[in-house]
Amino acid sequence: MTGPVTTTAPSGARAALHRLRAEVAKAVVGQDAVITGLVIALLCRGHVLLEGVPGVAKTLLVRTLATALDLDSKRVQFTPDLMPGDVTGSLIFDQRTAAFTFREGPVFTNLLLADEINRTPPKTQSALLEVMEERQVTVEGARRPLPEPFIVAATQNPVEYEGTYPLPEAQLDRFLLKLTVPLPEREAELGVLRAHHAGFDPRDLRAAGVRPVADAADLAAASAEARAVFVAEPVLAYMVDLCRATRAAPALELGASPRGATALLNTAKAWAWLAGRDHVTPDDVKAVARPTLRHRLRPRPEVELEGLTADAVLDSVLATVPTPR
Repeated sequence: MTGPVTTTAPSGARAALHRLRAEVAKAVVGQDAVITGLVIALLCRGHVLLEGVPGVAKTLLVRTLATALDLDSKRVQFTPDLMPGDVTGSLIFDQRTAAFTFREGPVFTNLLLADEINRTPPKTQSALLEVMEERQVTVEGARRPLPEPFIVAATQNPVEYEGTYPLPEAQLDRFLLKLTVPLPEREAELGVLRAHHAGFDPRDLRAAGVRPVADAADLAAASAEARAVFVAEPVLAYMVDLCRATRAAPALELGASPRGATALLNTAKAWAWLAGRDHVTPDDVKAVARPTLRHRLRPRPEVELEGLTADAVLDSVLATVPTPR
């Protein structure tokens, strides 16, 4: 995924989102594609999973995004001893009133950073299912809605397996996007060193010049405009054909579900809107297909041993499914 090329003058909401991308890029060098993916997740009100080796600024990306947005944000460091109540909140007995009161967990925020989400056991991971899908917490039969907007940005390390718990398919499917955070190119890495040599402190983003440049009103207006982007019937059919082709791929034992097709529709509309268009093209669909679908596919064990990845299967599907004119 690379940044979309803007074709028209940006609207007020679009200009705010472009400012947001530029503000995050002040602190995170060489990750423009990932920054664009995070902005698309904001537009779609969707959750995002960031995967990359240690030290590629996954946590810094989300912290900078939170700083550049005038929204409430909280961070949870996921560990093996983390309990569901530590995330969602729990009932606490108040001795003064002799009654139980609900103490809100960190999910009661706008942007939740779930750091190293695969280090916590399935019991705690499952506590996020309702939170991510329903945007609410249910405790003792009482439903407590979360603030609007609510987005989970989770990080995980792909190379450490000891002491980790792979996310189940049901939870992976709740993420709108899975963004791979790559190692930077040489010039970008040199820029990182220059910034640190000049005194950049990743723990003090305000001192680095990162300021709030967008707020909830900007996001609401931008999301409304993105939802209004037109999609022609042949492009809708193209999205469906791509997802159905993954279900028939011999290398996969699990293809993209209808939820994946819906996610592809939403991300393609957001991508087109960021580029300044009022309609979705097949190229927009291709641009977002990998981050939108890769985590919804499960290769067969025997082909995984041969090194075949979900991205490789998607490349094959994109190359073989006819593109509408």
